[in-house]
Amino acid sequence: MDEEKQKMYRHSMSHVLAKAIKSLYPGVKVAIGPAIDNGFYYDFDNLTISPDDFAKIEDKMREIINKNEDFKRIVVSKAEAEKLFADEPYKLELIRDLPKEETITVYYTGDDFYDLCRGPHVENTKFLRGFAFKINRVSGAYWRGSEKNKMLTRVYVYGFLNKDDLKECIRLEEEAKERDHRKLGKELNIFMYSDLVGKGLPIWLPNGYIIRRELSDYIVNKELELGYMHVMTPSLGNVNLYKTSGHWEHYKDDMFPAMELDEEAYVLRPMNCPHHMMIYKNFKHSYRDLPLRIAEIANDFRYEASGNLVGLERTRAFTQNDCHIFCRPDQIKQEVEGVIKLILDVYKDFGFKNYSFRLSLRDPNNKEKYFANDDLWQKSEDALRQILTDNKVEFYEATGEAAFYGPKIDVQMHTAIGHDLTVSTVQLDYQLPERFELEYVDENDNRVRPVVIHRAILGSLDRFVAFLLEETKGVLPLWLSPVQVRILTISEKNNEYAESIKKLLRGFRVSVDLSNESVGKKIRNAVLQKVPYILVLGDKEMDENLVAVRKRGSKDTTTMKADEFVALIKKEVENHTI
Repeated sequence: MDEEKQKMYRHSMSHVLAKAIKSLYPGVKVAIGPAIDNGFYYDFDNLTISPDDFAKIEDKMREIINKNEDFKRIVVSKAEAEKLFADEPYKLELIRDLPKEETITVYYTGDDFYDLCRGPHVENTKFLRGFAFKINRVSGAYWRGSEKNKMLTRVYVYGFLNKDDLKECIRLEEEAKERDHRKLGKELNIFMYSDLVGKGLPIWLPNGYIIRRELSDYIVNKELELGYMHVMTPSLGNVNLYKTSGHWEHYKDDMFPAMELDEEAYVLRPMNCPHHMMIYKNFKHSYRDLPLRIAEIANDFRYEASGNLVGLERTRAFTQNDCHIFCRPDQIKQEVEGVIKLILDVYKDFGFKNYSFRLSLRDPNNKEKYFANDDLWQKSEDALRQILTDNKVEFYEATGEAAFYGPKIDVQMHTAIGHDLTVSTVQLDYQLPERFELEYVDENDNRVRPVVIHRAILGSLDRFVAFLLEETKGVLPLWLSPVQVRILTISEKNNEYAESIKKLLRGFRVSVDLSNESVGKKIRNAVLQKVPYILVLGDKEMDENLVAVRKRGSKDTTTMKADEFVALIKKEVENHTI
């Protein structure tokens, strides 16, 4: 009940916001203003404001609320609505798009402001007096979400039934800002963007490349131990490859345009499965050869609209920890179980606990989005559901979230800033083996189709790094940290000793600060860069072959023998300690 009430109050407040803006800024045109999860927003044309204007707008909203104005509903014809909103082009467009028979309702706030709206609203603004609100931010938003339309000014407002919920929302938003991987990526020199290089094309700086390389080595080593075979395939593919796979029909709009070369058409690949199908097809296979696990750390490219690009989360160029398992039907259960076990093993290494399994199914009411074979869809969905049930894995089902070629198991990570992010995925596919005419010889010398299991453990390395930065606030474990140890000297006469300690730490990522800055400032710089271990070297340490160790997150120092420190961090790195 409170949720419905809160939604109605937020919707009513969006009308108050629009009335306040119209009053303060004559000439503004109104568009739409719905309630959203943490408040409401309204889109305006011909409005330019900054945070300096927020208090003035909020005061005007309170003034309107305190006038005890009625929200009055009237029903009008289409012609009457067009006349009423003759000076509001965005409302007119909405009215003209409505079916002739649709009832059109208008809500008045007082006598001097009216809006096209279905409602419901509170009866009078006096009921909004205890409603807690605060203008959050202003951003650009295309009319009706299309880049082809005009950019409007969107004013976001937090809104809650009580002040405590508003305070908690603002606290979480501030926390999210501190955890934002874009902010941390810049501060820690992990990645950058350049408009001259291209939107959505991340450039990994030395610190970022270290993180990527460590992640890549980590997952590749785990996969090699489990019998995966790694390959490297081109980032381009012939258009006919994607017509064969079905991606051209179902996925073309998300791909970069084809390039005509030597009477052939090529595209930047959006995924790796077609290439891996061709590797399988290159060899003859017996039932004894299966399962065959073909893996790749692969670069992929997808055309994301510029408005959807978000740091490393949504990019146009990214790298996937990808694999395709070719197996017999009787091996599906053991292979999917093996992937689930690997996922859980990796999550344990990283200390992940806040996640859930989702069974992503086809939408039976929208079948044109998917390969057409009802029997195979039912068979695939039942198989994955049974595997999860047999392994006592708690899961929920989501209709319409399947890949176009088959259902999948997605692992949804619930992040520290309230996002729901897909990290790992397991997909069951009978369709691509059919389209590529893949075969193996069974025990009766018959040529039969294998089944393909698509799986990704870390998913996109780019998105995984974004997730890690936000979960840890950039405080990465020692084995992933770009700089693992920072050596500081108290005076110049300790510099030679510092270099000898650096040699002792060969194999670790070590930097030495020999600047003339004070020790306090050197420590602060290392803390800001979130370096896991700081070694402070003075005369005592030099004379006794010691190191003064300050661990990240602690203000205390511990003095120990240099070789003891080496053994300590060696063990921490080898164990992937969190």
